[in-house]
Amino acid sequence: MVSLVERVLFTHEYEQILGTLRRIGKFFVEFFHTLAHLHVMTGRDPFSQSGLFERAVRRILRPLVRALIAQGVTAPALYRIVKQTYVEVAAEDLGAEATDSRINVMTGVHRRDVKDFRARDASENTETQRKVSILLTVVGRWMSDPAYMDAGAPQALPRFATDGTSFEALVQSISRDIRPRTVLDELTRQGIAVLEDDHVRLLLEGLVGSADTDQKLHLFAQNLGDHMQAAVDNLLSADPQFLERAVFYNHLDPTSVDDIEAETRRIGQDALRAINTRAAQHQARDHDTPAATQRFRFGVFFYREDDGPGAKGRSEDEDR
Repeated sequence: MVSLVERVLFTHEYEQILGTLRRIGKFFVEFFHTLAHLHVMTGRDPFSQSGLFERAVRRILRPLVRALIAQGVTAPALYRIVKQTYVEVAAEDLGAEATDSRINVMTGVHRRDVKDFRARDASENTETQRKVSILLTVVGRWMSDPAYMDAGAPQALPRFATDGTSFEALVQSISRDIRPRTVLDELTRQGIAVLEDDHVRLLLEGLVGSADTDQKLHLFAQNLGDHMQAAVDNLLSADPQFLERAVFYNHLDPTSVDDIEAETRRIGQDALRAINTRAAQHQARDHDTPAATQRFRFGVFFYREDDGPGAKGRSEDEDR
């Protein structure tokens, strides 16, 4: 549920697009780098296996290229993103042994470009990401902590209170580095909360409402990035460790798919709320322990389209 409310205003849209694509591109680069390593170790060329791998890559790239064209990102701009991502992944792999020359040999990226990419501020969008994290935690705790709930639902909180629960106390219990008024303004701007009679009420319907461009880009990077990382790790592992399952059917009437989609939304919302509550309980217990070093992302998705010639996401799955 929390991932559905990652909504923060990004003021530099084009830079955010590039940042989003760098995150997605990183997984492609890591994927190809690992495959190249496997080829060296085993002598097997993944691209020679009846073209299966090449078709898989083209299938994955098609929706990404549609997004690039829609956002006005040209092929030369994409090449720049790919080069920067190659440099980042190579530097991470080499660790303390990373030098401009070694990265140049490893990636083929010109040393001048390597130096330029490595000199850039690695903390790009850090402040925005911090605000996103605080907003997510505020909403997540509001929906899971019994102190802020009534009859299993988030209760309307007084904006201020000398003692006891209040919206101000909720925000300050998470961070004192950002003003409660700033959080309130952002939640109300996004239609996630409303201020009524000096009480703040969480709007559950606002959590799944339409998102503007900046919100969609953030979700695009975070959700798809982690999903792709899970898929890549599973593909390259002899013993896949991450949950990644889907149900596929075709030859269905639109009304049948309407019915199925409505049911998936109901089941998905229930699952997200349940995991949000359990995760919040574990986080409250684990937060200050030395072993609390891990994160996770759990999500759901549903996609539908006419399965005819020219379909955007035409599948290679066999008919049932």
